[in-house]
Amino acid sequence: MQEASLSGVLKVILILLLIYYGLKILTRLFGPLLLRYVTKKAGEKFQQQFQQYQQPTSPTKEDTTIDKKPKQKSTNKDVGEYIDFEEID
Repeated sequence: MQEASLSGVLKVILILLLIYYGLKILTRLFGPLLLRYVTKKAGEKFQQQFQQYQQPTSPTKEDTTIDKKPKQKSTNKDVGEYIDFEEID
């Protein structure tokens, strides 16, 4: 069975720290550029979809009729009677 030496463990920890901080620095440098690119592409896609829905498909004139029900006054006399009450302390 192999045992880990102290120098091997330190090398692994050092490599992991270098990778971590390297990615952190690269993210700070290229993160805004990547974000700007993604938002630009999303804006172009939304603009294209918006223009697609704004184009008139086929101009047809349609007659619209709205039938309304006649107003009926609803008087519901089966509601009951009003009972006044007092609070008891």
